[in-house]
Amino acid sequence: MPEDKTVAQNRKARHEYFIVESFETGIVLSGTEIKSVREGQANLKDGFAKIENGELWLYNVHISPYEKGSYYNKDPLRPRKLLVHRQQIRKLLAQTREKGFTLIPLKLYLKQGRWAKLELGVAKGKQLHDKRDTAAARDADREMERAMRQKAREY
Repeated sequence: MPEDKTVAQNRKARHEYFIVESFETGIVLSGTEIKSVREGQANLKDGFAKIENGELWLYNVHISPYEKGSYYNKDPLRPRKLLVHRQQIRKLLAQTREKGFTLIPLKLYLKQGRWAKLELGVAKGKQLHDKRDTAAARDADREMERAMRQKAREY
């Protein structure tokens, strides 16, 4: 069985937001869009998801037009429907109604080499001081690792 292949990742998401919860969703793509995704032609950088009329939709995710697609190609920034259970939509609606929470795409990947899946995160925006605290903690951890490796070499 083939492993999951990561097509696109939103690297800034974990820097800009606190990820409270993440889960897997399906994504509805046209024939030429899935071909572009398989070639790795996707960008999640400015993407977000929103619940409208009881359905979950993904916005601002750029999937490049397929080179050999001719007139079958769709708009690269068109809204795309996400496939989740109704109970999950109700839960997400309750979470996003709280102040400051939003839905952010974290990773787009091919599951078992066949199905396009999206890892979606419930996120709360970080303030500038939160970003500084995260960077300081990361630097401290890195420094501690370096010291431990140095100590191990001495023995």
